[in-house]
Amino acid sequence: MSIEIKAPTFPESVADGTVATWHKKPGEPVQRDELLVDIETDKVVLEVVAPANGTLKNVLKEEGDVVLSDEVLAVFVAGDVAAPAAEAEAPAAAEPAAASGDVIMSPAARKIAEENGVAASAVTATGKDGRVTKEDVVNHLKAAPKAAPAAAPAPAKTPAPAAKAAVIPEGERIEKRVPMTRLRATIARRLVDAQQNAAMLTTYNEVNMKPVMDLRAKYKDQFEKVHGVKLGFMSFFVKAATEALKRFPAVNASIDGNDMVYHGYQDIGVAVSTERGLVVPVLRDTDAMGLAEIESSIGDYAGRARDGKLGIDEMQGGTFTITNGGTFGSLMSTPILNPPQTAIMGMHKIQERPMAVNGQVVILPMMYLALSYDHRMIDGKEAVQFLVAIKDLLEDPARLLLDI
Repeated sequence: MSIEIKAPTFPESVADGTVATWHKKPGEPVQRDELLVDIETDKVVLEVVAPANGTLKNVLKEEGDVVLSDEVLAVFVAGDVAAPAAEAEAPAAAEPAAASGDVIMSPAARKIAEENGVAASAVTATGKDGRVTKEDVVNHLKAAPKAAPAAAPAPAKTPAPAAKAAVIPEGERIEKRVPMTRLRATIARRLVDAQQNAAMLTTYNEVNMKPVMDLRAKYKDQFEKVHGVKLGFMSFFVKAATEALKRFPAVNASIDGNDMVYHGYQDIGVAVSTERGLVVPVLRDTDAMGLAEIESSIGDYAGRARDGKLGIDEMQGGTFTITNGGTFGSLMSTPILNPPQTAIMGMHKIQERPMAVNGQVVILPMMYLALSYDHRMIDGKEAVQFLVAIKDLLEDPARLLLDI
């Protein structure tokens, strides 16, 4: 029975998608729920899986093609393919057995072994019935450098000046052109729009992280034991930002045309860097969340963001954003607004610096904070007071509990 493989139904905010990667080729047997193709949208990568056991008959949309919601991607033939696959594998396995003595290798393993000059007998087999798998050969190659000193007496490969011919000639400058992904292109467009359409200004302050670090060091083991999640710094910043947003509603607002929209809730986006680009999953109603729930949610979002498993609804909305360049060692930066939000806060690296405390020079772990804001909506006084409120809350964490 033939089945049409269609693109997912995109939400209203996503017009179309691009075929990113086909994981199966026409004629290749597929098991139910096995990944067929990735569809990349402006925000997330969506996976299309096999509806049943069967075979991918033919592909109608190649990698790089733009597809609309529910558009047909390929034709799939349903049917039990387990037995034919096993029968097809048997003669393939018999061939390398004859070529490699009594060692049985899968076709993929044999190909890698031949390409790298690895003898079948030298690979430790872990597959069924003593079969050498692809992973066995890969693991053998990874371990090969450790065994290199023992193989030193074999200078047979030294007369290989021809191999050096593959080395890039001295002075030659190599360039590689790679198409920008949809996510990266969307990020670029939104960042440029933010700079062109907002009266963006940035104010800075610094916070003494010693009180938070002392509190974390004192309770982190007990916190992890009770809640099953590690206590990080981000949860303190989210809670401090939530309290400051309640005090300064304009920072928690957004601009919609000529209207200013004030939100009676705090949905804070936390920027996460992935190989595909920067994504901002949103923590909903942070005022009702505890430190443990914040840490758990951020960890879950970060893991799924790097795996491309985030849903579009998890990245929509948000009234304020926090980005942490300090993770990569940034000491100071100017974050760009995440429209239609009117403010974004940047965290940075914790750096020990000499500070004047009560007339004495003391070495303290300090962090620069940056708040970029839309001056059309937020006055400089509010922006500065907002950042000072966060500084005060972090330098005296008891305020977060006492709500003062």
